[in-house]
Amino acid sequence: MIQASFKRYQWVSGLLILVGLIIFIWLVRIQTSEGAKEFRDGMKRRFEIYSDTVRSNRGSIYDRWGNPLATNREVYEVGVDLRYIADKDIPVLVQTLSQALGWDAAKVKKEISRKYDPKVDPYGYYVFLSGFVPSENVAVIKEKRKQLYQEWEAAPNRKKGSIPSLFAIVYQPKLIRTYPEGSLGSNILGLYLYAQEKPVGYLGVEEYYNDLLSGITVNQVKTTNPYNTTVTDVPPGADLILTIDRDVQAMIEKVLDNAVARTGATAGVIVVLDPRNGEILGMASSGRVDLNNYGNLSKDAIAPANFNRAISRTYEPGSVFKVLTMASGLDSGAVRPDSVYQDTGRNVVGGITIYNWDRIGHGPQTMQGCLQLSLNTCLSWVAQQIKPTRFFEYLNRFGIGRPSNIDLAGEVIYPLSTVDGNRIPDSNLGTNAFGQGVSVNVAQMVMAVSALANDGKMFAPHVLKSYVDNGRQITPQPKLVDRPISAETARTITELLARSLENESSKALVEGYRVAGKTGTAEIAGPGGYLSNATNASFVGWGPVDNPRFLVYVWLEKPTTSPWGSIVASPVFKEVTEKLVILLDIPPDAQRQKLASQ
Repeated sequence: MIQASFKRYQWVSGLLILVGLIIFIWLVRIQTSEGAKEFRDGMKRRFEIYSDTVRSNRGSIYDRWGNPLATNREVYEVGVDLRYIADKDIPVLVQTLSQALGWDAAKVKKEISRKYDPKVDPYGYYVFLSGFVPSENVAVIKEKRKQLYQEWEAAPNRKKGSIPSLFAIVYQPKLIRTYPEGSLGSNILGLYLYAQEKPVGYLGVEEYYNDLLSGITVNQVKTTNPYNTTVTDVPPGADLILTIDRDVQAMIEKVLDNAVARTGATAGVIVVLDPRNGEILGMASSGRVDLNNYGNLSKDAIAPANFNRAISRTYEPGSVFKVLTMASGLDSGAVRPDSVYQDTGRNVVGGITIYNWDRIGHGPQTMQGCLQLSLNTCLSWVAQQIKPTRFFEYLNRFGIGRPSNIDLAGEVIYPLSTVDGNRIPDSNLGTNAFGQGVSVNVAQMVMAVSALANDGKMFAPHVLKSYVDNGRQITPQPKLVDRPISAETARTITELLARSLENESSKALVEGYRVAGKTGTAEIAGPGGYLSNATNASFVGWGPVDNPRFLVYVWLEKPTTSPWGSIVASPVFKEVTEKLVILLDIPPDAQRQKLASQ
């Protein structure tokens, strides 16, 4: 009995060993078969490990009141996966994609009818169609997909595991730069070139503050295995709050465009600055572009030299430069307001004869008269009294010949002509004194003249008011560049210039507000000398005189209706100021003074 039971155990054990052996042989066969190899290769491709770059969402840009000037908008990259396209479903795919992309049906059909051979290109199944499809267009795809899926689910004879070919459409969201105000302030903002391997800011604020706006970039290892995926949390880039006032910017852009058209100028610039701290409230330049359509812009339109003429172009400013010469003369003690210059209509400096703009001698003139009549001879004489070396020192302190260091990419400067490393040649002294033979950009001039409007203190012009990074708002302090003249000198020349405008009944005068300023008309250098038929017309002014709140600089290139700054540029200053005092809520002088005395 016991022996029979033992034999049964042997039979059962043998059978189990045989079955196990068969299973082992079958597993070896499966794992070494051609099908197993293809399966492993497929899984490797599906769940491969790869490196991916994760970037912070780019920070937004706002004006001083929180109005958005540059933000991000969600769009989609759309493509198709050829592995899931059935021939019978191509018509509905073509119809849906044509509607979503706005493409011709023939173009869509050509793209999605490509043949995919995994042996030639294992990853060739994906066909990229468009990278900037708006969310509302992708909604068309989503709705059609939902509809077809519901029809497929309700079909009684559907194949298990089969889904409509519409699911072959692949869409992935991404953020692109958008500018809510279109071309407003485009010369200040610059561009964000995101359609490239390494997105980067280009010109203006976008380039200058690219590192702040961009945040950080993280390289991480990823796997396509959905069960082994980690998401890296990357904080967004910093948001920038600019000193720009959107309403002021819009106003000066409109005034500039009208002025350029009215005077026949080839281009122009208007800058509004708060002299108390260097904040730029508005900066308008001809040639603005719609930043939302930069891909369709010409190379000339976004060339650095044309993009923002306030910083990218230098020019000989002419008589607006005389305010710096006179300020230097008064501050150095070389002349006093009541000093008298005997004007014969000519003055010889370094062997060169200087003439007045009208070629007339005006007899004895105080410094008031020299500014009011804009006498080239008198200002060249003032420079002689200062002496070349000291005159250059003053110009250097005013920032002439050096970058203004404005926080916008693309500033261009032209150095002062010097000899021995520190002295303006005597031959240049006379012409530099009235703004010829010296080249500046508008940002340099705005910074230099702001010292006259701010008790001698000169702040760097800037467009960044503060920025928000990781939830903290940081407000950099305005940068005091220098004190080129004393507060007394600044007030004295401001008064001289205000009286000059009043005595000549200037077209720059603003009813109810006392302002100071100076016109400028400069010849334009060309091959072989100065052009006889073209000028640069300018005006710089500030006010109210008793408590300056704004400085306005106007530059019109080659006006044709009149070559004179007093005719074409002065009225532009007046128009800007009349609107500016309303936007900045500055009461008329009499009302302010009455309130102050109470």
